[in-house]
Amino acid sequence: MSQKVAVLGTGKIGEALLSGMIRSGWAPADLFVTARRQERADELRTRYGVEALSNADAAKRADTLILACKPQDMAALLAELAPHVTPGTLLVSAAAGITTSFIEERLHEDTPVIRVMPNTPVLVDEGMSVISAGSHASTADLNHAEAIFGAVGKTLRVPETQQDACTALSGSGPAYFYFLVEAMTDAGILLGLPRDKAHDLIVQAAIGAAVMLRDSGEHPVKLRENVTSPAGTTINAIRELENHGVRAALIAALEAARDRSRELASGNNA
Repeated sequence: MSQKVAVLGTGKIGEALLSGMIRSGWAPADLFVTARRQERADELRTRYGVEALSNADAAKRADTLILACKPQDMAALLAELAPHVTPGTLLVSAAAGITTSFIEERLHEDTPVIRVMPNTPVLVDEGMSVISAGSHASTADLNHAEAIFGAVGKTLRVPETQQDACTALSGSGPAYFYFLVEAMTDAGILLGLPRDKAHDLIVQAAIGAAVMLRDSGEHPVKLRENVTSPAGTTINAIRELENHGVRAALIAALEAARDRSRELASGNNA
């Protein structure tokens, strides 16, 4: 029998996941969606050929529920789902900072729960989704979650104790690169280049560097050294980055992101 999967909360990430699953061969008839607004539900039904349901009906009919809501909405969503979740239903949470124990405590005993931290490149099928099992999730459940999120990029299994660190590195990671590209583009303008040309140069440099990191097998230090000639332009730039504490600032920034993820997990949404 086909596995029925419902995506609860079809914002950008939820829709990207839905679209990726269909492109990977999931039948629209096996997929359900929920949406707060009827207009959004109609849009998804028309675009993907899936059935739009209420949260309660999705819980009754699906074998797997993907909770793609905002962290502050999770408690209310679980209260709505709990009376309708049947034994054996797998819940997969993609909400930042929400622990598997938070979800397990609000559902029937032994309900399998998996926590996933995707990042926004799932929108272009280049995401990284970090997956952790709850107390009652099996290897088969993990394999199933990997098959779902593997439709929009790569997956990595980690113990849940490492999720906050992964959120800082991977979940928030794309923003750091966008910030760097923004700063380098401004520098290009300062050096006399038009914004569009500076942008194109930096974006292609970023893509090329990322592919080399992925495919060459070389350590990033080695790849940087390959560009850094004695007394050349690059070493002068690296010296200024070190003088301004860029490495230390990045480490401090990731620690701050990890700490905020921990705060969210503890229920501090302020």
